[in-house]
Amino acid sequence: MIEAGTQERSVLLVFVPSDSGVDGPSLLGEVERNGFFHDMKDRALKQIIKRAQFAIPPLSLMILSSIDEPGVRQQICDLRFEQFPLERHWDLVGISVQTGAVKPAFELSALLRQRGIRVVLGGPYVTVFPERCRDHADVLVIGEADEIWQSVLNDLRRDRLQKEYRVDLLPDLSSRSQVDKKALDPGSYFTTNVVQTTRGCPYSCDFCTVHVMNGHRIRHRPIPDVVQEVERYLKDDKRIFFILDDTVNADEEYAEKLFRELIPFDIRWVGQATTKLGENSSLLDVFSRSGCGALLVGIESLAEESNRAHNKFHNPADRQAACIRNIRDAGICVYGSFIYGLDEDTVEETDAIEVFLEKTGIDVPGINLLRPVPGTAVFDRLADERRLLHDRDDHDAFRFSWGQEMLYRPKKIPLDRFIPSYTDLTKRVFTAGNAFKRALNAPTLRSAVLMFNLFYVHMYNLSRKDLTRQMKELGGGRA
Repeated sequence: MIEAGTQERSVLLVFVPSDSGVDGPSLLGEVERNGFFHDMKDRALKQIIKRAQFAIPPLSLMILSSIDEPGVRQQICDLRFEQFPLERHWDLVGISVQTGAVKPAFELSALLRQRGIRVVLGGPYVTVFPERCRDHADVLVIGEADEIWQSVLNDLRRDRLQKEYRVDLLPDLSSRSQVDKKALDPGSYFTTNVVQTTRGCPYSCDFCTVHVMNGHRIRHRPIPDVVQEVERYLKDDKRIFFILDDTVNADEEYAEKLFRELIPFDIRWVGQATTKLGENSSLLDVFSRSGCGALLVGIESLAEESNRAHNKFHNPADRQAACIRNIRDAGICVYGSFIYGLDEDTVEETDAIEVFLEKTGIDVPGINLLRPVPGTAVFDRLADERRLLHDRDDHDAFRFSWGQEMLYRPKKIPLDRFIPSYTDLTKRVFTAGNAFKRALNAPTLRSAVLMFNLFYVHMYNLSRKDLTRQMKELGGGRA
């Protein structure tokens, strides 16, 4: 209940998309103009990609908007699908800052503050680099905000907002309040069924931000809470579920208990796992019976020494092919994610990837370039070794993109050999013929497999144009 004489406070939580890559693969440079119909096709494909491939709601903002504070009304604005409602009064605007969206987030904050609207910045980038954010906000939230956001809202209501709210201990997921969808527009998304069951990662891959942000200890939500959430979500949206754990099989005992409980709900779900799943027949069977349709697995390099050079030890290369075949034999599609250009990779890795794709039947391959993310160990190491192609302090330069630009110099392959080897590989792997072949051979979700593969034909085609342009700008890419 609102205290007598107290006016209700309005809070807007804003999702700011990346200014490259995520919202369409032609944003890094000027698009080659080949006429009206070509441009129309590109625009249409970008919209489809934005709505179909990436269009799930931001779970972090869903969690915060679900926190109930008397006298405070919260809404979500997803800038992928709607314009910022500047015509309305807001007592506080919260912006979650991703590393790939630092520039647009800061620009929005500046615009709002010029209009007298108070801005709170939080999210991964603020947590890792708070000093870089202080001048761009009235308030900073540093760390996972699940438990501290109530204090922010309470202080807003009492007109005593602090400059900084810092989370000293990682939130206890066992006591988290229910997440609801009242602040979402369901029609904007591929599905609104996004669920997280654990946080944290026991591994230490040097290119990954998960253990940096969420710690090495796996924190669990109580299984009954997850089951109740799935049951509640199904009342409003019967579409596919996205399980947003970074490694859904990291704690195999917990995962088997949880997904066994979900079998009666007859849902379809997708998530991320390690290839080690293929060696646990019991868990694999439970995943299949609970409705798992597809899993993204991080293969990275097929050269064991390359993975070890980046502190990835948990998926031995010599066992990955058999593991992937086992996962697919259980009726689960595999999105296989590779990183070409790790420290021990040579150009022979491209042939190995092609052979591996043929041998395993991976349903959707993703062949990525290493992205050194500020705040990770690999970023600091490459900067110290003077291998970054941008100033280490220009964090916005290290935005996410679909293999469109090199951000560093590979250790064993000069750029003038690396870029052509990569573009030649993607030209061979991502063809319309291969897209239809993978869809026909997929164990399930064939239309989705076809959609992803056809999108990748388009995106990697644009990637090749951007990389060719970059190599010319670098004077041939000679290292």
